[in-house]
Amino acid sequence: MTLYGADALSNAELLAILIGSGQGNASALDLAARVLAVSEQGIAYLATASVEELQHTPGVGSATACRIAAAAALGRRIAATRGRDVIKFTSPEDIVALFMDEMRRETQEAFRILLLNIKNEMIGRETVSVGNISSSIVDPRDVFKPAIRRGAAGIVLVHNHPSGDPEPSDPDLEVTQHICDAGELLGVRVMDHIIIGDGNFVSMKKRKLIFREERF
Repeated sequence: MTLYGADALSNAELLAILIGSGQGNASALDLAARVLAVSEQGIAYLATASVEELQHTPGVGSATACRIAAAAALGRRIAATRGRDVIKFTSPEDIVALFMDEMRRETQEAFRILLLNIKNEMIGRETVSVGNISSSIVDPRDVFKPAIRRGAAGIVLVHNHPSGDPEPSDPDLEVTQHICDAGELLGVRVMDHIIIGDGNFVSMKKRKLIFREERF
């Protein structure tokens, strides 16, 4: 980590550093993998997991669970502090700058949404799913539930390709159309769908794969 920085480590490796040591035949990395496998949300599970829930993972005792919960609480406070600064998006590149570092090295596809107000200012971000992207996994109800709850005027879809190649697949196109259709009915604009690769990206808006009048 000293050579390449924390961003070069996987979620499991970062969590293993926090855990510190293993138990029995399980290493700290093994325990980290167990914790992340508890929920389909992956790393996002830690944001709301209680100490008691964390202790249900074999090998995770009270001290380890408290350390993980404390780190998650600290992360929420940092995020809340940043949230006080208004971030306005005027181009796909602005959004890529926000997500690239955290998503380019993910080993699984993560589907996230960026929530925007009428001025294209960020009012929130959510992880919708982790796993292979398909219309059967990404449910429009899960996409628009936080948008409606937060009163978002528009959303940007963002997901990564662990292969490093951001070219849209047929399931990507199908999911995007499915969500855009739902957005039309709900009155929430789907501004773009950005696919993150390893240092590169594709904006479906720029590729004219999303046909709407709204622009950043």
